[in-house]
Amino acid sequence: MGKKIGILGAGKLGTVLGQLALKAGYEVYIGGSGNPSKIALTVEVLLPGAKVLTAKEVAKKTNLIILALPLGKYKSLSIEELSNKVIIDAMNYWWEVDGENPELTDVSSSSSVLVQNYLKNSKVVKAFNHMGYHDLYDEAKEKGHEGRKAIAVVGDASEAVAQVAQVVDDFGFDPLVYGSLSQGIRMEPGSPVFGANLKYHDLKRALASFETTKRGVAAIKAGNQAMK
Repeated sequence: MGKKIGILGAGKLGTVLGQLALKAGYEVYIGGSGNPSKIALTVEVLLPGAKVLTAKEVAKKTNLIILALPLGKYKSLSIEELSNKVIIDAMNYWWEVDGENPELTDVSSSSSVLVQNYLKNSKVVKAFNHMGYHDLYDEAKEKGHEGRKAIAVVGDASEAVAQVAQVVDDFGFDPLVYGSLSQGIRMEPGSPVFGANLKYHDLKRALASFETTKRGVAAIKAGNQAMK
């Protein structure tokens, strides 16, 4: 039986990740926040072979789902429908889209921990959020390629983290597993790795340098678990 992956969100990031998934041999099921007909043409043009479904149908089709929605919409997700699923959180806070939202910028936690606390019956893993969608598309390379870039992966459930690390590898990047879900703050906007396009060891060094940044210092003062 072939590998399957669901994607919620048919914007630039969702469609690029869908393209990488199709190229890697996955069956791709993609849904937006409303009627599937709204994204049908986009998917037909950019993701030939992917199946457009409702969010509920996407959840029924696969146990592995990427969230490529605006972060501010995370509470619109169905806790029940996503129960017992491995969730790849590729979301970021954008004030232009999400508005001013102190919850989403609070340095005492990471946004992925908020998502995990909401999706209490799911296994949330952070990945694919810190590299721009254009770089994700351009930089995907086969395993062993000298210029292959890396993607950080963090999460609390070891089996889920291993599964997502394999997805990262399949999509054309070296997975860099970097601890618990709380470490996701090191990958968010304002961190040294956000928007960067780095190889494995350079990415590891950049993740470790977070404490030296303005946001990192604030996270330390706020008692963020990732800083302990």
